[in-house]
Amino acid sequence: MENSLLIGLSRQVALARELDVIANNMANVSTNGFKARSSLFEEYMMPTARAEEFPRADRMFSYVIDADTPLDLTQGATEQTGNPLDVAIRGDGFLVVDTPQGERFTRNGAMQLDAQGRLINSDGFLVLGDGGPIAVDPEATDLAISPDGVVSSSAGEFGQLRLVRFDNPQGLRNAGANLFVTNEEPMPAMESASLRSGMIERSNVNAVLEMTRMMDVSRAYTGIANMLQRMAETQRTAVQRLGEVA
Repeated sequence: MENSLLIGLSRQVALARELDVIANNMANVSTNGFKARSSLFEEYMMPTARAEEFPRADRMFSYVIDADTPLDLTQGATEQTGNPLDVAIRGDGFLVVDTPQGERFTRNGAMQLDAQGRLINSDGFLVLGDGGPIAVDPEATDLAISPDGVVSSSAGEFGQLRLVRFDNPQGLRNAGANLFVTNEEPMPAMESASLRSGMIERSNVNAVLEMTRMMDVSRAYTGIANMLQRMAETQRTAVQRLGEVA
């Protein structure tokens, strides 16, 4: 009985984690450049005992383990904004931004200029170029960003956006504000990615699919909760009757 309760509880914990992942995806369905995550589970086989005097061999029990939340790196839909400083990344590249915690990486290409004429993202973090932050002449006109990331205007070029990629993008961890962090050293991505000026990449979350997943997981969670409650009641009833017999 105890093993059955533990097995059910392990599945319930995994489903609760999956609900958290789905809820986060749904909350970012309108976030520029957001990449959805899914849930990956593994089976863990565990024996109940090791004593040699048992007449039968130990029985293996199967538990559910929340193994990982893989990142969905499929391309999101692109939307035209008309802002020449906005860029949509095509390919496996990431922009680099400077935060108080260090360099972070993002697919959000919505950019603007701060009071000092420096290029920043929608959260106010400096967007880095090959030589650091990119400053633009406030009196410059006809601003544009080329497919290879060169920021220019009628007054000339101001710098080139730093676009990077990773050998293991699944190692990217969410760092808040639609940013990623990783222990892996980034590599230049200009050969495998390009930029489209005046456009942004939208979230790749499929709202209908996520809503369907949420309903399925919620039903499964409720079903297991009801089963565990019935099992606990059965165990309590058995203990009470055994006490009465004694």
